[in-house]
Amino acid sequence: MEYRRLGRTDLEVSAIGLGTMTWGEQNTREDGFAQMDMALDYGVNFFDTAEMYSVPTRAETAGSTERIIGEWFARTGNRERVILATKATGPGKWISHIRGGPRLNREHLFEAVEGSLRRLQTDVIDLYQLHWPDRFTNFFGKLGYRHRPDEVYTPIAETVEALDELVKQGKIRHYGLSNETPWGTMKYIMESERLGAPRPVSIQNPYSLLNRSFEVGLAEVAHREDVGLLAYSPLAFGMLTGKYLAGQWPEGARLSLFKQFSRYTNPQAMAAAEKYCALARRHGLNPAQMALQYVTSRPFVTSNLVGATSLEQLRENLESTRVELDQALLEELETLHAEHHYPAP
Repeated sequence: MEYRRLGRTDLEVSAIGLGTMTWGEQNTREDGFAQMDMALDYGVNFFDTAEMYSVPTRAETAGSTERIIGEWFARTGNRERVILATKATGPGKWISHIRGGPRLNREHLFEAVEGSLRRLQTDVIDLYQLHWPDRFTNFFGKLGYRHRPDEVYTPIAETVEALDELVKQGKIRHYGLSNETPWGTMKYIMESERLGAPRPVSIQNPYSLLNRSFEVGLAEVAHREDVGLLAYSPLAFGMLTGKYLAGQWPEGARLSLFKQFSRYTNPQAMAAAEKYCALARRHGLNPAQMALQYVTSRPFVTSNLVGATSLEQLRENLESTRVELDQALLEELETLHAEHHYPAP
């Protein structure tokens, strides 16, 4: 396993990180335990979760994933072997079951951190991420931005000051962004420097062969400001495995169960996924492993977050690091990208 520096910190995280959002919904507590055991065996030292998980989030299961991880720490004593990341939920009517409607202000962040620490059964969170912006912007499947001049949102300076306090209190070590834009990322950096507060060390956004929008504005920020990408949905919710092609909807699969994740099931995404899978097979590669290794090998990626609902899937994902992408394949991938720019934004 390769390890990469997390921002400008002294932490080295595995190039493959363990995503956990199915634990407590599609996966049981024991499933989660087995996946964490396997991840450690493969050299993965970076686990990512969120206070709202499992997904799709609802009052009955919110926090369940963090509790599973905390119970595993208590059972195994492996907390010191893991660089632990979780997230504070952003605002939205659909998320009102968390703190009555979460915001990224001081009061809510302090409450959120205490809840996560308790569920995770730990004294400190290594990377505390803001799950999505407090303001209205284009995230979760939106490319275009529409301005709302009358909106009211928590000032980024207030959020940075709260995170600074949490670092000083020893509750969190570092913080990162998620589902953020180039403007938002630079604003956090500018405010942190103005206030003499810690800078964001990472950004967790979607990135896959079906969604390379990160490259347009954020890749330069990631390089120049040392705010590397923690790539989520690198398989586009499994679309790039090929299991949903030709009208197949496997029983128990995420997109079969949760039709609301339609950003990955539109006709354009399915058509592009079919071509990427065919390309992988022509080169004698497993489509999922090709798609994952493409993400892992990008120079602005700090860690590629993989999730699975079975140990077989997880093993296949973890072994993607052994795949070699030759120049001819990379050129063909670029040709397909030119034909299908952002089929699943």
